[in-house]
Amino acid sequence: MSEQSTLLLKRQLKELSKNPVEGFSAGLVDDDNIFEWEIVIMGPQDTLYEGGFFRAIMTFPPDYPLMPPKLKFTTEMYHPNVYPNGEVCISILHPPGEDKYGYEQASERWSPVHTVETILVSVISMLSSPNDESPANIEAAKELRENYPSFKKKVQRLARRSADEF
Repeated sequence: MSEQSTLLLKRQLKELSKNPVEGFSAGLVDDDNIFEWEIVIMGPQDTLYEGGFFRAIMTFPPDYPLMPPKLKFTTEMYHPNVYPNGEVCISILHPPGEDKYGYEQASERWSPVHTVETILVSVISMLSSPNDESPANIEAAKELRENYPSFKKKVQRLARRSADEF
């Protein structure tokens, strides 16, 4: 499987290099490792994250695309769907099949049809519309609901800092 995964990832990287997608850039952390990509997501316009440049690492398993990659922000991120350690928690990055907690439909979870592009478009969408129903960062979700001005100030400060560090 690993050889097929390598070929697929090389093809996706080549496609993104030839036809960049607005809102993010992607490349290899190390040219000798196709399974680890460095991602930069530009904070989406008209969101609290606007103007920010958020770095992340996307790590692909050897059995990709049967199993999803992991995406972890290396830039500090404050968002209900991002764990405090930076790991992104969205349905399409959850293993395929039924959710043992019954929260997600199997159709919402990972499917081999997803690509780096569809994953990152989903992450950009997540930044635009946080889901505070099933948070990875409980503190961020609570602050978003109960003290929006404070949440907004914190996120905008992080976006400015990320732009300064970029």
